[in-house]
Amino acid sequence: MQIKDWGLTVDWNGLKSFLAIAESGSLSGAARDLGVNHSTMFRRLQSYEAELGGRLFDKIDNRYVLTQLGEELLDRGRQIASQFEEIERRIVGKDVLPRGRVRITAPYNIANRFLPRALAALRATYPQILIEVLSSNLEVNMNSRIADIAIRVTANPPEHLIGRKLVSIPWGIFASPSYLEGRETPFSLDALAEHRLIGGTGQMLNLPAFSWLEQHYPVQIATRCDELTAMSHFAEQGQGLAFLPMDQAREGIVCLGEFLPGKSSDLWLLTHPDLRRTERIRLVMEHLTGYFRQIAY
Repeated sequence: MQIKDWGLTVDWNGLKSFLAIAESGSLSGAARDLGVNHSTMFRRLQSYEAELGGRLFDKIDNRYVLTQLGEELLDRGRQIASQFEEIERRIVGKDVLPRGRVRITAPYNIANRFLPRALAALRATYPQILIEVLSSNLEVNMNSRIADIAIRVTANPPEHLIGRKLVSIPWGIFASPSYLEGRETPFSLDALAEHRLIGGTGQMLNLPAFSWLEQHYPVQIATRCDELTAMSHFAEQGQGLAFLPMDQAREGIVCLGEFLPGKSSDLWLLTHPDLRRTERIRLVMEHLTGYFRQIAY
């Protein structure tokens, strides 16, 4: 798709790539956001700069920093991108046949452990619906159709998206059988003082479970992770007690009981309003809703 602006024809992929690089500050980050490889992103940038007749970025300390030309293009480029993203969503939203690609973004644990089973029956019933799974704990820009459906753990879903809460997931205390050998099982929060703990770092510290641990047992924290699945694997290797939502329960770690300071995590299924009547997206959302709501935590 091409657009006519600044007095010349500009490739739509080039503009999207430019905006993604400006947003992430790197080719690798932009490539990840758009679902292409690094070399493709590099070629797109070179071609786009050649078409515009100037450099859009300077590379400073391994980051791509906008030049004056890039700064001039940024605001106008965002306006153009917003218009074309709306056109794309409206075109897709008129699709009434159960076929075509559906991109789903989900946290790592949900993507790895639950989605393959959840979508198996859908695949058998609707073989022309092609699923792409984007495993990420980060928020994505649903307006740009990087993903059609987002499965996210959040207390406050973005207002520009629509969807439904699938389930509230309680938190528990987990450990490996090898760690528990010869130790008294902690049946109360006071007993945590006698154990090695696996805590959070980075954005994990914003979660109630890990902010509570920081306040009450910082000295006992022997290992820190910035992702829940990683914590579960450290626990499996006997590194200490892990504090996890119950969807992380699996063979190799034992749940010792509910961890009330972790409160609960709300799992949401979200999409853009323009896509809600697209048949393939509607079918996938209904299927995922039925699957997750029958799971007992």
